[in-house]
Amino acid sequence: MHFEYNDKTKSLAEKLTTFMQTHVYPMEQAYLASFQTTDSPWKTPAVIDTLKEQAREAGLWNLFLPEEYLPYGAGLSNLDYAPLCEIMGRVPFASEIFNCSAPDTGNMEVLAKYGSDQQKAAWLEPLLAGEIRSGFAMTEPDVASSDATNIQTSIVKKGDHYVINGHKWYTSGAMNENCKIMIVMGKTDPTAARHKQQSQILVPMDTPGVTVKRPMGAMGYLDEPVGHAEIVFDNVSVPADNIILGEGRGFEIAQGRLGPGRIHHCMRLIGCAQRALDMACERVSQREAFGKPLSKQQSVRESIATMHCDIEQARLLTLKAADQMDRHGNKVAKDLIAAIKIVAPRMACRVIDEAIQMHGALGTSQDTPLAGMYAYARTVRLADGPDQVHMMQLGKSIIEKRAQEAVK
Repeated sequence: MHFEYNDKTKSLAEKLTTFMQTHVYPMEQAYLASFQTTDSPWKTPAVIDTLKEQAREAGLWNLFLPEEYLPYGAGLSNLDYAPLCEIMGRVPFASEIFNCSAPDTGNMEVLAKYGSDQQKAAWLEPLLAGEIRSGFAMTEPDVASSDATNIQTSIVKKGDHYVINGHKWYTSGAMNENCKIMIVMGKTDPTAARHKQQSQILVPMDTPGVTVKRPMGAMGYLDEPVGHAEIVFDNVSVPADNIILGEGRGFEIAQGRLGPGRIHHCMRLIGCAQRALDMACERVSQREAFGKPLSKQQSVRESIATMHCDIEQARLLTLKAADQMDRHGNKVAKDLIAAIKIVAPRMACRVIDEAIQMHGALGTSQDTPLAGMYAYARTVRLADGPDQVHMMQLGKSIIEKRAQEAVK
């Protein structure tokens, strides 16, 4: 692979960096602090809507959708998008400004790839326009949801409707006041083959029987104004046309969705880690201890060097995975996707933790974004599949490949 980005990516990266420096970084702390005083923490502040309009006018909109989804997206490859996603990831909430935030990105990809014309008109187009937000309901409190075949929520066909019953939590995006639609994963046929039991279905938030019980915290953060909801589905009835792709296709859809979603998290976390390193470098240059700047301390220099090496390694593995996805598809690139999903969150946890250490008590406070970044990085070690699942599958794949090579 080449290690130089093409001219289009370079141009977008420059525009995106300028936008972040001009509009996003200056309002970051005030934006985060506003949720401590507002009466409506799940309402997106007006400043975000203003910035979304400016981003759209600047051509920094729907950057995540690759060429196969034109005319919906910017037509970028995964490799093209990687540095842009990293830039946005330097401020965890910034992705929404460019209509590139989870779970909307994954939901838009699902609808663009698998949705019917009716589903696209009703939900994809408003999502692409940034007019609404969406949720994704898969994880359940009563089963090990890292194995999606364990999902117990039932989706039962009754006439021209499906009736849904179940209990979900960590339904990403569902606390936001502008969340209008969820993609819900459940079982339509518990007697079918293991990976043909699940289906995915569209459920509007205002459907009778949908009860949002509470927001779920992650490492003490509620992730306002997006949030992760605990939801009960009690005889929720939706039209049969809301099923995506057909019964028994839920696991297939989930696998198609999670490949890009996993690598997008890694791209954002590299941005978080790089910013943490930049902040650490600034801090140690300004702070003095034991008679000299921290930057003159040998242990600090060693930590900075290790942080840099860790980020570069993860960045290169991310780019390699993105390149393989573009060249050969998500299925062929699955081992690299698993590898970076193991590596990047762990790397980000280490780097951000070191940056917090160099900031002292300040690093744990609300006066820097570091603590929130750490919570995000640690949470992603569970989101879209925990480390252990990816390691189990990657190890199995490597062993099988070696066995096949030995036979040749």
